[in-house]
Amino acid sequence: MRKFYISALFLCAIGQISAQEVVWQKDIKSNTQDFLSQVTTTIDGQYLITGSSIQSKKLSTDNKQNNGYDFHLVKLNQQGEKAWEKYFAGNNHDFLSSTVATQEGGFLLAGTSYSGKGLDKKDDSKGGSDLWLIRLNEFGDELWQKTLGSNADEEARAVIQTTDLGFFVAGNVQNSAKGYGSKDVLIIKLDKNGKELSQSILGGKGLDEVEKMIPTRDGGSLLGIYSRSTIGGSKKTENFGEGDYWIIKLSKEGKVEWEKNFGGKGDDHLRTLALTSTGFLIGGESRSERSGNKTVGIEEGTDLWLISLNDKGEEIWQKSYNFKNRDVLMGMSVLHGSDDKTSKGILLGGYTQAEGRIQTDDETFWMLYLDQNGNEEWRKHVKGESSKKEERLADIKLNRDGSIILAGTSAEELGKENWKIVKLGDKQIDQLIVKQDIKIYPNPVSDYAYVEIGFDFKEADILLYDMSGRQLQSVKTKNKVTKINTQNLIQGAYLVTVKTDTNKTANAKIMSGPKNSIQIIG
Repeated sequence: MRKFYISALFLCAIGQISAQEVVWQKDIKSNTQDFLSQVTTTIDGQYLITGSSIQSKKLSTDNKQNNGYDFHLVKLNQQGEKAWEKYFAGNNHDFLSSTVATQEGGFLLAGTSYSGKGLDKKDDSKGGSDLWLIRLNEFGDELWQKTLGSNADEEARAVIQTTDLGFFVAGNVQNSAKGYGSKDVLIIKLDKNGKELSQSILGGKGLDEVEKMIPTRDGGSLLGIYSRSTIGGSKKTENFGEGDYWIIKLSKEGKVEWEKNFGGKGDDHLRTLALTSTGFLIGGESRSERSGNKTVGIEEGTDLWLISLNDKGEEIWQKSYNFKNRDVLMGMSVLHGSDDKTSKGILLGGYTQAEGRIQTDDETFWMLYLDQNGNEEWRKHVKGESSKKEERLADIKLNRDGSIILAGTSAEELGKENWKIVKLGDKQIDQLIVKQDIKIYPNPVSDYAYVEIGFDFKEADILLYDMSGRQLQSVKTKNKVTKINTQNLIQGAYLVTVKTDTNKTANAKIMSGPKNSIQIIG
């Protein structure tokens, strides 16, 4: 249960923490019960807020309203202004679980559907609950959709885009004829057009729930699973306690390359994963003393437990951190050096909650900054106060420019949950971010490129030249990150020049390489 009362956080961020400032705040009003699941930062610095809502009559103008939950999306631009709002509805309950921003600026939505064919849903139910995938362009227009499932109950948990522009979708499956335990992990590999390439079920003789999935640089993926399973089924590593971290590395084809199990004798719950320059970072919460293969203890209640692995899954280090009572890890970001290949440090975000109480003034939001070896550099708190409103923090993201996005729900009364999105600037984090005058990614470019401007300006011109000095393109922008079309570039070298209203100029060389591949941008 991830509850944190956020109104006091905003007050403290404005009034008491001088190093922080509210850049903007957006309130998305609702008259119904809404669930906010995720904030997704696009590659060009915009935001997609996603969740599940029961549409009110005011919002339903095209007879798509039903009595169940629908996918609900709100796109905000870099300034926090609403770009568009969309609903995708079936004839029953549909819950949007996970979203990924795609290379070309669009999105893939992955949710759990209890609906048959009808309204926006184009495929029949496969039986029980299914996975419902919808591919959108950057304007929210549907490109394709798929319903994937069986007679069993499937639920979507995570979706990523891989370096071949295809996707991995991860979920949980219960009561499957092909399963191994009470709950197993379902992995599906799709190409960019939604064609299913492979499907597999992973699990032991117990309960296994996928919590997180990230893309790897070799085109595969890393799965983070909360496991309460013994050896058996596909699981080759024994649990040490009540619940363990189960880490699985998949190849680009979806085959298991290696698996690792980490845990003590108590309950250890994985929350998030991240790429580092040397491999992977695993983060979650632990109630275990030193035992099993856990070499660090706990101080009080639930502590944070981080494990650093190399690319073969071998342990580099593990560390434990404590804020007292029940510590919950919500976000983890690795800060990279100027070459994007070296790790500078690690930023963690989450909250602490008094054991057994979730409605009084015992909530504390925190940020923790570590060096690349897991040693604590600094921590900061934003203490909450008792709130009469029902407010919860649902997601936290660190942006490439060092700002922080907080997304949560706020309700004056139960059943009327507004979405509240706040962008915070933090001077301490800003100083950690390596900024370049101009940065272009991916490079080599494919069909699209993103130009990131590192200095302050109000308006800028982005100019694209070939190596003979001929101007090919000119784009005006007010954004820090701007998408440009490079589809028509033949293979070779080009020059991008940025000129701002503050008389600053920057140049960068780009290469146009083979099309239809992407780089994992850390």
